[in-house]
Amino acid sequence: MAPIKVHGLPYSTATQRVLATLYEKELEFELVPVDMKAGEHRKEPFLSLNPFGQIPAFEDGDLKLFESRAITTYIAHQYADKGTDLACGDTKQKAIIGVAIEVEAHQFDPSASKLAWELALKPVFGMVTDKAIVEENEAKLANVLDIYESRLAHSKYLTCDCFTLADLHHLPAVQYLLGTEAKKLFDSRPHVSAWAANITARPAWCKVLALQKH
Repeated sequence: MAPIKVHGLPYSTATQRVLATLYEKELEFELVPVDMKAGEHRKEPFLSLNPFGQIPAFEDGDLKLFESRAITTYIAHQYADKGTDLACGDTKQKAIIGVAIEVEAHQFDPSASKLAWELALKPVFGMVTDKAIVEENEAKLANVLDIYESRLAHSKYLTCDCFTLADLHHLPAVQYLLGTEAKKLFDSRPHVSAWAANITARPAWCKVLALQKH
């Protein structure tokens, strides 16, 4: 059986989603580094895996996938009997998880990613943070977290009392933001704060973070 391969880098948020899912599922895999500085992602053979030239790309035997959320959904369903059940419940519950996954992608991530770039990554690259962009996206993210706060008042996780893909997909951006001034948006909402602390302490996520230290 050919091993599962993830072509990407451990500091890439999209790659992190896939790695966290594989660790939650306790699956063996090979992380294949992509030399972005050398432009490996923009030429063959990488483009045969992802024609858009973005990481990660994923192989499971003869199956080739890209787009991190599509990859994690495949892993959760293909390996449903392994590790953590990330797509738990009946058809209705799975539909609710599907909604929360869409919310993360379209409501949470756009503002969270912009904040992570401005507050966590720009300083690393010696770039100046744009305060106007920070203010605008803190306001947007606050609105989303208000909705999360009311939802998390009724369950431990976003869709139910089990940890699912809907929660997992938030991990990369949440991790970045908790190390910045945007942490106040989490701290001021007790249920959101408890949820963020819970998911970022998961052993599978700690393994993803450990990869960044190599």
